[in-house]
Amino acid sequence: MRAHPVGPRALLVEVASPAAARSLAVFLRQACPDVQDIVPAAATVLLDGIADHERVGVVLKRWQPTAESVEGHGPVLLVPTRYDGADLAQIADSWGVSRREVVERHTSIEFTAEFCGFSPGFAYLGGLPERWAIPRRPSPRTRVPAGSVAIGGSWCAIYPRASPGGWSILGVTELSVWDQSRIEPALITAGTKLRFVEQSA
Repeated sequence: MRAHPVGPRALLVEVASPAAARSLAVFLRQACPDVQDIVPAAATVLLDGIADHERVGVVLKRWQPTAESVEGHGPVLLVPTRYDGADLAQIADSWGVSRREVVERHTSIEFTAEFCGFSPGFAYLGGLPERWAIPRRPSPRTRVPAGSVAIGGSWCAIYPRASPGGWSILGVTELSVWDQSRIEPALITAGTKLRFVEQSA
């Protein structure tokens, strides 16, 4: 773990993995309630609005990742998905399997939202084995439809709204993952566990 100042009231802490970042964020939210914002990412945690740097330094030395601190929260969210994405055939070729086997593999995984970014409601879902990683497209699409279920590297995600994107599209879900009319607009937040369930066309 390494910490770097980011201006007078912020600190960026580097850790080894997304799970460690989420673990540290959970720990800090409990141990440092006076820090205004604590934001986990792929291998960092940003602490913003620090009133007492010395106290935060002492707290950081106490952190040890544990199984309990990185578990997902709540029940497993089921995501009904139509597997008819534009890149399904290319993913099958990359994995050396049939389209049916791609669906079976993807629906067999319990994913965990490690952190959110890119756009509101866009959660980076961990759980795909590294050997099944799919490189980003060489040329991003100018418009990926809302609800698209896609793979980028070893991450999976659901596009919360239509936007440009360079990930490979497996299919689509009608589940609304970002809705500003809800008290909590984001359906998927860091720690959410979910499974994709095949839905007939």
